[in-house]
Amino acid sequence: MTFSITAHCSETGMVGTAVSSSSPCVAARCAHVRAGVGAVSTQNITDPRLGPKGLDLMAQGMGAAAALEALKREAPHMDYRQLALVDAQGGAAHFSGARTLGTHHALAADGVVAAGNMLSSGAVVEAMITAFAAGAGQPLGDRLIAAMQAALEAGGEEGDVHSAGMLLAREVAWPVADLRIDWTDACPVAELAALWERWRGEMDAYVGRALDPGAAPSYGVPGDL
Repeated sequence: MTFSITAHCSETGMVGTAVSSSSPCVAARCAHVRAGVGAVSTQNITDPRLGPKGLDLMAQGMGAAAALEALKREAPHMDYRQLALVDAQGGAAHFSGARTLGTHHALAADGVVAAGNMLSSGAVVEAMITAFAAGAGQPLGDRLIAAMQAALEAGGEEGDVHSAGMLLAREVAWPVADLRIDWTDACPVAELAALWERWRGEMDAYVGRALDPGAAPSYGVPGDL
């Protein structure tokens, strides 16, 4: 019921993940990032604990592949889980348990891994990787959105999707982008793309406001300093 793309930008060090599903509020359960550490998508019959646990393992020095192996050894019910991990060095790893739903596929390349279940075909995941690679040199958020759009064009899920989200992290301790379409009867990926377009131009300014409010720009709203 989910497809996702999880990636690292070698130029900026940013990590991120984008995800869409037929179920509500997918990013609240599935998307996990940590600056300087990596990103995790945990999906299928989702265990949200696996995202922070995977990030903790990578923060301790494990690469994505080693962290995944540790999760497979330690976490219960792994037959039901589908995981995608990327570390801060661009290592990528994925796992699909024996009870992953429907047509499922996962594919890793340098600095990126795409995964999905209940897909119209395995070509959906391949289209995501291709679209991500085609955007080399562009901002990570742009590349993730392009990959999600390519997934839809390749057939997406077997049914309609209703939620989507994207998380991005870089040098600060919080996600610099935490964008969610938690439920819509329209196209959540299109709405996510529009939200990213709205947010991307102000993202750096909001980071600046947190780090040095006195030097941050005014937004011209009533009461603004």
